[in-house]
Amino acid sequence: MSGFDNDIHPFDARGVAKRFRHAAIFGALESLSDGETMRFVNDHDPLPLLGQIQQRYGHQVAIKYVAREPGNIVIDFSIQLEAQRGAGAAAGAAAGGGCGGGGHGCGCA
Repeated sequence: MSGFDNDIHPFDARGVAKRFRHAAIFGALESLSDGETMRFVNDHDPLPLLGQIQQRYGHQVAIKYVAREPGNIVIDFSIQLEAQRGAGAAAGAAAGGGCGGGGHGCGCA
């Protein structure tokens, strides 16, 4: 798979203090460019976090489980700004709403 693995960035949440995890995860997601993936590893299924990501970023972040076993959760979060633009995100970003990342990272706050 040419170049694909270079676009996957590991994020091991187990090494981040619990009180900082969500902020660190959002910061990491917002630093990704269109087409890049953050491979998230954790010891528990972060269902509240997934809800927050969907609410905050909508379809701009695709969520795909790679492993979902007790004590071993691996999730790929993929930035897909081009797909979102096709759904009208460019108009929302131009109006000041939504994410306008444009391939330079998500940019949501």
